[in-house]
Amino acid sequence: MPATKAYLLLQDGLLLEGIAIGKIGTTGGEICFNTGMTGYQEIYTDPSYYGQIIVNTTAHIGNYGTIDAEQESGSPKISGLVVNDFSTEFSRLTSKQSLQQYLEKHQVVGIADVDTRMLVRHLRAKGAQNAIISSVLTPDQLAAELKKVPDMNGLELSSRVSTTKPYHSGDAQAPIRIAALDFGIKENILRNLVARGCQVQVFPAKTKLEEMEKWSPDGYFLSNGPGDPAVMGYAVDTVKAILNTGKPVFGICLGHQLLAIACGLSTYKMHHGHRGLNHPVKNLVSGLGEMTSQNHGFVVDEKSVGANPDVEVTHLHLNDNTIMGIRLKSKKAFSVQYHPEASPGPHDSRYLFDQFIQMIKQTATVAA
Repeated sequence: MPATKAYLLLQDGLLLEGIAIGKIGTTGGEICFNTGMTGYQEIYTDPSYYGQIIVNTTAHIGNYGTIDAEQESGSPKISGLVVNDFSTEFSRLTSKQSLQQYLEKHQVVGIADVDTRMLVRHLRAKGAQNAIISSVLTPDQLAAELKKVPDMNGLELSSRVSTTKPYHSGDAQAPIRIAALDFGIKENILRNLVARGCQVQVFPAKTKLEEMEKWSPDGYFLSNGPGDPAVMGYAVDTVKAILNTGKPVFGICLGHQLLAIACGLSTYKMHHGHRGLNHPVKNLVSGLGEMTSQNHGFVVDEKSVGANPDVEVTHLHLNDNTIMGIRLKSKKAFSVQYHPEASPGPHDSRYLFDQFIQMIKQTATVAA
């Protein structure tokens, strides 16, 4: 059966032709690229990618199939997919399903046979922007549909991917109780907390402090997630209330940005963001370097750090000096912009989970 033709149109007018993969149809979103050499299923199921079309820079995608254990949420959250060489066959014996079957099952529209090296260079030069993929529309029809895609700047998306009701993870008899605000939490974050002797109660993004306090948590976790943190006033108010409890707080990615905003700092949208598995970060406290997994299009504004003398920058990105971590001097609260749970990615930064647990144990000792 001959391949179905598909088109990709960027907001700046770049039009590319390829072949359809996944569902036959049309999809739009902000187009961005991930430089990871592996872990495509984890990338597609990361809720932080909600509303985005992902370009995989790795030339071969689909060659090891899919398995349920490699999902970071219940289903793919990406809006669309762009790849170079797409494989409908796979070699891994534990895989039960091809990537094509997986994308079809979850209604993900994509395009293959695209020169992704050229496309990534284009996005690095022009910046992240909206795009549309279609295997049913003609090139002349694409522009009108592309105008309907909302701008990521100023878009609140966490409430769309958050759990609708609280749920529990881990052993109910575990000694440490963590309340996690779900703005788009990844499964491997929960695994890392549970592996360290925690039980985690995951709450919907818009849950008030009073509701979480009924569960009597020992500490609070602020998760990753999609969208613009600057328009999440409901979450910022909750983070401020959490800080007033004096209990330990740990934030990752969007959670890091919300903690910063709650402390008077600001954020801005990056030119093309950080998305990949080999981003170099320096820990300013220890002086050590870390290779990190990252996925973000917004970042804390370094110019606003002086707005709160209680905020200390703890980590910097070695490529562009953007802020990668902060902590509060007067409270037991800290956060990082990158992903220490790294699924996929390096494990250099998993000490941050240990740091959080140690902080909780110290707080409990003081309280006792």
